[in-house]
Amino acid sequence: MNVRRLCQVLLSSIPLLAATTPIASAAEHQLPAGFVYLRAVDPTILQNIRYHGGHNFLGRPAEGYGAPECILTALAAERLAGVQAKLAQQGMSLKVYDCYRPGRAVLDFVDWAKDLADTKTRAEFYPTLDKDKLFELGYIARRSSHSRGSTVDLAIVSLPAAREPAFDPKAQRPCFNPAGARYADNSLDFGTGYDCFHELSHTANSAVGQSAMANRQLLLDTMESAGFENYDREWWHFTLSDEPFPDTYFDFPIEPYEASGSD
Repeated sequence: MNVRRLCQVLLSSIPLLAATTPIASAAEHQLPAGFVYLRAVDPTILQNIRYHGGHNFLGRPAEGYGAPECILTALAAERLAGVQAKLAQQGMSLKVYDCYRPGRAVLDFVDWAKDLADTKTRAEFYPTLDKDKLFELGYIARRSSHSRGSTVDLAIVSLPAAREPAFDPKAQRPCFNPAGARYADNSLDFGTGYDCFHELSHTANSAVGQSAMANRQLLLDTMESAGFENYDREWWHFTLSDEPFPDTYFDFPIEPYEASGSD
């Protein structure tokens, strides 16, 4: 049975609630049917799950991120493995920043955006914006496609991957600065850092320069060839066009891979 058919069969066994209501898993340490840990499908894909730590616009771990693990629907993970195989032939690798996102984390983001007094990460992630504009500009949403399990934030890294420096919250630099003048991520230069709330993050914004645009096009072409669609305001954000759960938002926590029984 192929992966897509397997997901369809598993989907039929899961009771659906209204699209606006997150669904919790039956057991805290078990994934719902149709979901997998990415490392169980392709352990060669690099992971830097930003919302598990402090290097993100919250400045702290997000609710529900109990482990730095990428969880996706089985179909999305299998498609990413196909992308990884193509990139490996060119001496490159995918690196994921965020995958499935619990509904409780989305609510955490919303609460953070409403707290206009909390601006400790502004210098890096939104230095040109007032925080009260993040909703209307589409950078923070009250529902996220990530909670459906087939959306992923990612970049491409040249192999062998360079070691990333430890994050220093006291040394924030604007995320839209040129490479070398912003956080030293080990990915290719895509023109901005990850989760940069700035117009330069818009995928088609050529003001980032020819080299960064070429890298964006490589990511776009490779992901589209596997059936993923890009969100045009974020060069890193892709959703599987034929996602298994298009109307269902989940809220199970992200737990360590070893504790999941997913081997």
